[in-house]
Amino acid sequence: MKKFIHNVPVRWSDMDAYGHVNNARFLTLYEEARVAMFFVGAREHGLGSFEEGIVIARHEVDYLRPVDYGDPVRIEMWICEQRAASFTVAYELFDDDVPASRARSVCVPYNLANGHPRRLSEAEREFLRPYLES
Repeated sequence: MKKFIHNVPVRWSDMDAYGHVNNARFLTLYEEARVAMFFVGAREHGLGSFEEGIVIARHEVDYLRPVDYGDPVRIEMWICEQRAASFTVAYELFDDDVPASRARSVCVPYNLANGHPRRLSEAEREFLRPYLES
């Protein structure tokens, strides 16, 4: 299984009153990595359909330790489940090479124009296949 790796800068605005990344901002960091994978990475693979619509059906986050302002965090992503009309992205967020958080997001391909979920295309399945956990 291949992992998609993306470094995300920590911004001053991500901090809470205690000087750590706010718990809700972890979702923003994960979102930036997810966008890099499904918009930029997929486009480089010749696939633009994810840009036409993906919605999040569920997030699940485990916080392992605080993250301070400083160097970018490394987010490693893979697909831990794939169904006909959804897939689950698993993430690990590393701060100074130490795991700081783990998360999962259930993603649903979505037809924005018609306002309903859609099935994954064969090209999308092919893009996800190398990242699929066995």
